Amino acid sequence: MNLSRLMSSLACATVVAAMPSMAQAQGDKPFKIGVPTFLSGAAAGPFGIPAKNAAEVFAAAANAGTLPAPYDKKGFGGRPVELVVIDEAGGTTKQVSEFRNLVEQQGVDMVVGYTSSGDCLAVAPVAEEMKTLTLLFDCGTPRIFEAGDYRYVFRPVATATMDNVAAALYVTEKLPEFKSYAGINQNYAWGQDAWADFEGTLKSIKPDTKLTTSQMPKLGAGQYNAEISAILGTKPDVVHSSFWGGDLEGLILQGAPRGLFKNSVVVLTSGETALHRQAKQIPDGTIIGARGPNGIFAPANAYNDWFRKAYNDKTNELPSYPSYHMVQSLMAAKLAYEKAQGGDATKVPSKEDIAKALTGLSFEGPSGKVEMSLGKGHQAVQEMVYGRVKKDGDGNIAFIDVVRYPPERVNPPEGTTTADWIKAGLKAGN
Repeated sequence: MNLSRLMSSLACATVVAAMPSMAQAQGDKPFKIGVPTFLSGAAAGPFGIPAKNAAEVFAAAANAGTLPAPYDKKGFGGRPVELVVIDEAGGTTKQVSEFRNLVEQQGVDMVVGYTSSGDCLAVAPVAEEMKTLTLLFDCGTPRIFEAGDYRYVFRPVATATMDNVAAALYVTEKLPEFKSYAGINQNYAWGQDAWADFEGTLKSIKPDTKLTTSQMPKLGAGQYNAEISAILGTKPDVVHSSFWGGDLEGLILQGAPRGLFKNSVVVLTSGETALHRQAKQIPDGTIIGARGPNGIFAPANAYNDWFRKAYNDKTNELPSYPSYHMVQSLMAAKLAYEKAQGGDATKVPSKEDIAKALTGLSFEGPSGKVEMSLGKGHQAVQEMVYGRVKKDGDGNIAFIDVVRYPPERVNPPEGTTTADWIKAGLKAGN
């Protein structure tokens, strides 16, 4: 071999020796997660910012390896977590465009986001089309997996079915003498589904009760004096509302002075977020839900101890249920990624591997046990909790008559739609 050929061979050998394997190169790259959540508008304060804070708390702890076991491996299987947070405000058309941008321009590996049920319904088929792992962290409409079949879309939190079925069970058990009810819910997928589930359950288990009025203002209307007047005029014993965000805060501020909460027992299925911003305005006797065992209703476990402290250290506040939903979804994603590695820290699992690991996953988090048992293993179930507000002489809130409903009591069995299950009298699966 002549000198020039020898030098060329040595150069090539040096390059090959220095070149990392594809798996090593991928393994050194951050795992990028797109996080669409409300950063502006009426939903930002009670929902979007708490969810963003929770994502940042999770990412910092994951990257430092300080999450409780079995989440204590650094990053996602050794890869550092990088968040790409965007604003969910702007409507469904904008969110579909933003989703495509996250995937095509930002190069995210996964999307974990969406509070609005309308946004979830719009984005889910696009995520499937683009074969992008997408975890819906908060939206509640059961239509996602009851009306669609997905490979890449998951929801590691429960649907609003359990919120409203449990609300109907609660008022029936705790207020057995009530004879009439009314509703005020937002006129889109979330509010429509919530009301259908609540009213349908009452018709199924307490058919002698009477509907007085159902008010359906548009999402974000802000002013509800006409709707409150309509409800007050019919004098219902119970009022159901799935209002959230700024609409919920508006209902409390406008309804309480006019006697809405005094003349009827009001059920706020998403009311827990208001405890963090409007505790003094929430009247005694109001029935509050936290969309599962979140916030004030979260269990005493190592995950909740970690999360409450870490969140409080960052924000000087305690986490609300949107924060719990976010961290729960991210924990599911991390566990699935590392399960897909199969114990091989050098392996970079494909999105199909991660999807397979996430399907049917059972795990523990700050809100207790979560089981991905509906929607062919893509939809989670949890227990549901309700309690009634009881204030002391200084106006501090406590809860009485707290009831925990097991998942099988408030969620339909696999393969049955919510509507059919409710009509059949909430019968459990075989």
